[in-house]
Amino acid sequence: PPAGRVRARFEGSAGQSFGAFLTAGVELRLVGEANDYVGKAMSGGRIVVSPPGGDVGDPCLLGNTVLYGATGGELYCAGSAGERFAVRNSGAVAVVEGVGDHGCEYMTRGTVVVLGPHGRNLGAGMTGGEAFLLDPDDRLVNDDLVVLVPLERADRDRLVELLERHARLTGSARTAVLLDDPERAMTRFRRLAPRAELVEREAAEEGRLSA
Repeated sequence: PPAGRVRARFEGSAGQSFGAFLTAGVELRLVGEANDYVGKAMSGGRIVVSPPGGDVGDPCLLGNTVLYGATGGELYCAGSAGERFAVRNSGAVAVVEGVGDHGCEYMTRGTVVVLGPHGRNLGAGMTGGEAFLLDPDDRLVNDDLVVLVPLERADRDRLVELLERHARLTGSARTAVLLDDPERAMTRFRRLAPRAELVEREAAEEGRLSA
C-alpha cells in the first residue's frame, strides 16, 4: 500500500474495542464478529465487518455501544449491532443492517444508515447529525428532539452513494437487493433529523422569501 496507509485483515471473533481510537490512513477488515465498543473514539480510518462465507439469516456481528464518542472515520457492517449504536457520535459515517435500543443516542454530528430493524428510544438526546432508516417504526423513535422526514433529492443521492460503497466493501446481499431498484428503495427510507435543524431551515427559508 502507499506510504502512510495500513490495511489489516482479521478473521474470527474480535474482543472489546476493536478499532478503538482508529485514525486516518488505517483500514481494518474483519470477517467474523466483534464485541462491544467497536470504533470507540475513532477519528478517521475505516472499519469493515462481514459475516463468514456461508453464513445464513440475519447475522448480528457487532456488540453494544459501537462508535461511542467517534469524531470521524467510517464503519460498514453487513450485519446488525447491539444497543446504543453511535452513542455520542460526533462525526463518523456508518452503515449497519440493524440496531438495538437507544441508537444514535446523544449524537451531535455524523451520518448513520440502518438497513434493518431498529430498537426503541431511537435518537434520544440527538441534537445533530442524521440517520437514514429503512422502513422505520415511528413508535420507537424518541420524538423529543428528532423527527422522521421524507428524503429530498440530495439525501437520495448521498444515500445511494453510501449503499454502493457498503455493497462494494462488504458484499452485502441486502444492499444488493436495494440497489437493484434504487428509486423504489429510496421511497422506503426516512431521514431522522434533529427538530432544531428543521426549525433553522424553515427560518432561513422565510428570511430568504422576505428578503
